[in-house]
Amino acid sequence: MPSLDKPPVVTTTVKWRFPAIHRESYKFIAIVAVVGAIALFFTPLYIWPLIVWPFLLLALAIASFFRDPIRMTPQGEGLVVAPADGLITMIERVPLPPQLRGPDALGEGALVRISIFMSVFDVHINRAAVSGVVRHVSYVPGKFLNADLDKASEENERNYIVFEQPDGLRVGITQIAGLVARRIVPFVKPGDRVTAGERIGLIRFGSRVDVFVPEGHAPRVALGQRTIAGETVLSTRGEGAVTGIAQ
Repeated sequence: MPSLDKPPVVTTTVKWRFPAIHRESYKFIAIVAVVGAIALFFTPLYIWPLIVWPFLLLALAIASFFRDPIRMTPQGEGLVVAPADGLITMIERVPLPPQLRGPDALGEGALVRISIFMSVFDVHINRAAVSGVVRHVSYVPGKFLNADLDKASEENERNYIVFEQPDGLRVGITQIAGLVARRIVPFVKPGDRVTAGERIGLIRFGSRVDVFVPEGHAPRVALGQRTIAGETVLSTRGEGAVTGIAQ
């Protein structure tokens, strides 16, 4: 099993700070502020507290959803890190979806898929699972079923991304919209170079991210485990018995 042969990438010397919020939140907070101001304009002064607090709490909830904390990504050969915060709900070998098949994507056959369910309380910034080049991006419109359902990977709105490492090894992920999520926002396009842990997109208001582990890799997470995007090691290259994988 590969070891962490380098220390994590340190992006700050500050031990703790209030998490930043992503710029995608600005327009939503602005809408809340404008609607709240209009409501106050047409409301008697003595009723203002009943108006201010709900709009303030809504703005804070939006800021919390779009929070963008600093992460320290493990460095080492043969590591695949989690692209999303959330809960491991599935680890199973499945046939590749059509959008990830072929020479420009992950080839043919089946790979182990690790599914991470993101609730509305999780950080929703997605990050690159490995360092390399974005070789393939494919967006598919669809339904908005509960993202925790297995069929969500075939019927929901989703976005497929394939990363190719310098050694030629490819890793694929699928961003899947959920019951509440209504928009996948990608930050990368084919040809972009990314480093492991770099921000690559977000999914608004609850969703799921699937990771297709390359052959020769062994998952290092378990069902029910929580992941931290850009920090949790999902799999490592090398031998290792893996239990609990559905075939």
